[in-house]
Amino acid sequence: MTGSWEARYAAEFFGTLILVLLGNGAVANAFLKNTTGNDDPGLANGGWLLVASGYGLGVMLPAMMFGSISGNHLNPAITIGQAVIGIFPWAHVAPYLIWQFLGAIAGQCLILALYWPHYRQTTDNEAVLGTFATSDHANSQLNGFVTEMVGTAVLIFGAMGLYRGMFFHQNIDIANIGVGLLIAAMVISLGGPTGPALNPARDLGPRLVHAIFPVPNKGSSHWEYSWVPVVAPIVGAVIGIWIYKIFFGL
Repeated sequence: MTGSWEARYAAEFFGTLILVLLGNGAVANAFLKNTTGNDDPGLANGGWLLVASGYGLGVMLPAMMFGSISGNHLNPAITIGQAVIGIFPWAHVAPYLIWQFLGAIAGQCLILALYWPHYRQTTDNEAVLGTFATSDHANSQLNGFVTEMVGTAVLIFGAMGLYRGMFFHQNIDIANIGVGLLIAAMVISLGGPTGPALNPARDLGPRLVHAIFPVPNKGSSHWEYSWVPVVAPIVGAVIGIWIYKIFFGL
C-alpha cells in the first residue's frame, strides 16, 4: 500500500461504494419489476449469473483502481482478519470499518434513487429486501451462520493464495481478476442459502438504508437475522487467514 492513510480511507469508501452499487445494483436489476433484467419480481429473467457478475466485477474493478492505495479490503471481515494475524495495524481498523460502512450506505442510496420507480412497482417485500440485504432462506439462523462463516473462510483463503501465490505475485492485476472470479464463483456456488453477504458492510449498511428510508413496499428489515452476516463473516475471515498462515505462511 502506497497511499497516505487519508487516501486509504477514501479508497475504502469509494471501493465499497462501487462494490455495493454494482453488486446490489445487479440484484435490483434481477429482482425488481419491469427492469431491463427482469420483467417480473424474482430471478426468472435476470438470472443468478447476472447477480454473480455484478458482485465479481464490483470487487475486481475497485481492486484494480485502489488496491495499491488501500489494499482493497472493502470488507470489515478482511480488515479484522488481517489485524488479528498481525499484517494490518489495529490503530487503523476502526477508520477502515467506518469508511467501509459509509461507502456501503452511499452505494445503496444510489441504487435506491436509480431504481425508485421499480421499487414502487414491486409488491414482493422479500424481493425488495433482497436488493438491500441477505436473509436465511431456510429459516435457519444456524444454517445462515455456517454458510456465511464457511463462505468467507474460503473467500479469504482463496484471496490470500491469489495475492501471495507464486504465479501472481509479480502481476497483481491477474490476481485482481482472479479475486473477481472467485467472488462470482462464491455467489454462484454458495449463494443459495443466504445471498450471500460474506461482508458485514455489504449487508448491514444497506439494511440500515432499508430500515431508515421510506422504501416502497419494503416490509420488515429482519433485524433478528442481521447479526449473522456481521458476525459469521468475521469468524470465517479469521479462520481462513489462519489456515492459510499455518500451511503456507505469510
